[in-house]
Amino acid sequence: MDAENALTGKYEGFTPQHRMMGRAAAWAIFLLEVVYVVTTVLGLLSLKSPQDPIGDPFFTIMELLIILMAPLMVVVMVALHAYALPEAKAYSLTALVLMMLTAGITSGVHFVILAVSRQIAALGLAGAPLFFSFRWPSVAYALDILAWDWFFALAMLFAAPVMKGGRLETAVRILMIASGVLSLAGLIGVPLQNMQVRNIGIMGYAVAAPVVFLLLGIAFGRARAVSGVHGTNCGS
Repeated sequence: MDAENALTGKYEGFTPQHRMMGRAAAWAIFLLEVVYVVTTVLGLLSLKSPQDPIGDPFFTIMELLIILMAPLMVVVMVALHAYALPEAKAYSLTALVLMMLTAGITSGVHFVILAVSRQIAALGLAGAPLFFSFRWPSVAYALDILAWDWFFALAMLFAAPVMKGGRLETAVRILMIASGVLSLAGLIGVPLQNMQVRNIGIMGYAVAAPVVFLLLGIAFGRARAVSGVHGTNCGS
């Protein structure tokens, strides 16, 4: 009976729509992240010098992938909020709001870069790189750091307490903490004015986070199986 009550509390409000959308979005993020990493590696290999920026078509593909991933991350957090135990709802709601901020800022930055940065650069304005490039220091770069190394990091850390239970949820919780801490560590590069140090954050949101989303998709799927067993037991 205690086990049944625990399951009822855990999945109360976690509807089939939450499960379907959360699982699909989580796995889509993982796949898009894999494509992003492959594209980045190919872009880096195409450079004549490590100091050169990644060019097209790789750059455009990377920008589009980020814009696609951003709303999917919000969908996952909506599902996670429904998945959370009542006593963890405050954490999951905070994580959802923080992820919305991440998605909004990074979508805005990358859409502007993709849509108008080349046209503005073609005008030859002296100050354009200070606003529309990903070379430090620039406004676009600073906003993207704010999105990923601050808001995304905090979203992962607030989401971590939601994941309680078996080995799968423990693994997700540990990876969420690792993703959040590594992403936060990237902020050290800002006062140091060293973007090589800032790249520590990439390990948090581009290496640990994809695994988090993959495992979250599995966790959402297993919630359906557990819920189904509970419903069967109640009817018998």
